[in-house]
Amino acid sequence: MINVVVYSKTNCPYCVMAKQLLKKSNIEFTEKLIGVDVTREQLMEVAPNARTVPQIVINNQVIGGYNELISYMENTNFNGTGYTL
Repeated sequence: MINVVVYSKTNCPYCVMAKQLLKKSNIEFTEKLIGVDVTREQLMEVAPNARTVPQIVINNQVIGGYNELISYMENTNFNGTGYTL
């Protein structure tokens, strides 16, 4: 089973776009809102180099933000099952 977590903030257009892309691709994910579900410090424990949101983590691997998610999906043919096509 694939585990996708999106760390996001409210009023973040790239967060919205990342979640829409995952939904459109039928990839289930868990959203963790900074300041509600997790603290900024907790995010930094998961993604120490994070400077922006969203931060997407797939199977405990920090992918990065929205643009990195697109690259990851294109370069790995990621389809949400944990396998490449």
